[in-house]
Amino acid sequence: MLVGRMRDMAKKKKSHYICQKCGMQQSKWEGRCSDCDTWGSFIEEIPGEDEISDKLKGHVISTKKSVGAGASLVSLDQKIEDLKIERFISGIHEVDRVLGGGLVEGSFLLIGGEPGIGKSTLLMQYAGALAKTGVDLFYISGEESIAQTGARAQRLGVFEKKVHVGSENNLAVILSIAREKKPQVLIIDSIQTLFLPELNSAPGTMTQIRECTGYLMTFAKSQKISVIIVGHVTKDGSIAGPKSLEHMVDTVLSFEGDVNYGFRLLRTLKNRFGATHELGIFQMEGCGLKEIHNPSEMFLGNCGKGATGSAVFATVEGTRPLLCEIQSLSNQTNMTLPRRTAVGIDLNRLALLIAVIGRHLKVHFNDADVFVNVAGGLKINETAADLPVVASLLSTFLDIPIDAKVMFFGEIGLTGEVRSVSFADMRIREALKLGFGKFVVPISAKKIFEELEISAEDVHFIEHIKELLDILKML
Repeated sequence: MLVGRMRDMAKKKKSHYICQKCGMQQSKWEGRCSDCDTWGSFIEEIPGEDEISDKLKGHVISTKKSVGAGASLVSLDQKIEDLKIERFISGIHEVDRVLGGGLVEGSFLLIGGEPGIGKSTLLMQYAGALAKTGVDLFYISGEESIAQTGARAQRLGVFEKKVHVGSENNLAVILSIAREKKPQVLIIDSIQTLFLPELNSAPGTMTQIRECTGYLMTFAKSQKISVIIVGHVTKDGSIAGPKSLEHMVDTVLSFEGDVNYGFRLLRTLKNRFGATHELGIFQMEGCGLKEIHNPSEMFLGNCGKGATGSAVFATVEGTRPLLCEIQSLSNQTNMTLPRRTAVGIDLNRLALLIAVIGRHLKVHFNDADVFVNVAGGLKINETAADLPVVASLLSTFLDIPIDAKVMFFGEIGLTGEVRSVSFADMRIREALKLGFGKFVVPISAKKIFEELEISAEDVHFIEHIKELLDILKML
């Protein structure tokens, strides 16, 4: 009898605990993951991949087998026209720009963003725009009922016959319907709500997300159906689930914005069919999202005239130049450790620039709090913003107003030299288009101004940060 019980125990599957952040497996629960130092991320999961039913095999696993059966090789000596990929152009220019010219047929796309930011609104409007061009779509929601999804569609003005909405969490059922009806685009909101019933894990766990994403990927490639999935984000802003989720898809989009501002930013983090770091800008209104075709005017809409601590900078997001306002404020303090606050730029970069100013200009912020903000909630990650940040800091500390029609860009090194930046011609042309007539730029940009035939009286070329004080007094 004892031997029989031992055999029965051996037959039972042992559960294990998986970190939902990094995927580390442990035989017992732990409060903190030793790999990624995340607290409370271990969830118990029971292996059950070998128990997939015949029905699931027929509806899901057959898509994996069909990929290899239909594989073919193509030589690169063919004409480019023969290898050209097909795209669905929606007419929403901001989305088409971010996707590299439109949604590629048979591609697999992931869009992530914080709850309530407008992901479902964007996708519903995008579905309606695609349907107007004759594209047949399925919009499957695992979080809302059909009545809720339909009500939201009507509120956004989407009444297209080719948009079919549904509510389902079982991946086998979804793929079965999609294989039978053969839509051109399949939208799933969201991947964290899907599950395979034969896996002994709850929806949203790493095992379910990984397996569901794998089946969707092979389904998209084998059936040539474009699949768009929505992914939740964690507290630190990264897409929830295994990191392999982002490697499996063709395109990763991030939909972000501040609830205190009306606009939303759609960024490309990965794109196998176009440029990365593209940016689409929308305005959230009562009837949905509205495209912003000239975002520079929006970010500079309230730019003050001759204000102290304000400098205009031309940043480049992907292939799009944007003009924004960098604001600085310094205030005397009696605290032993003055505050350093940066919103929209790297705080470590701000500390570096303050040290460079103190070393080469003898302007010290040792007894002053420093606050730097990019107006409008825009985030800047490029070093070309060094010169306007320093200009705004000097302006607020020394009470020197800066003309609102002056545009700055340039990287500053530790020795105080002002270095050249990429896409200088794009930045200058964008400023000229918006009526800017004065520039403070690195001397390396002199050749560009000669080609554009701009009057040298309106341009100040700078080699070292020591020249900036005199230039600010002349503006």
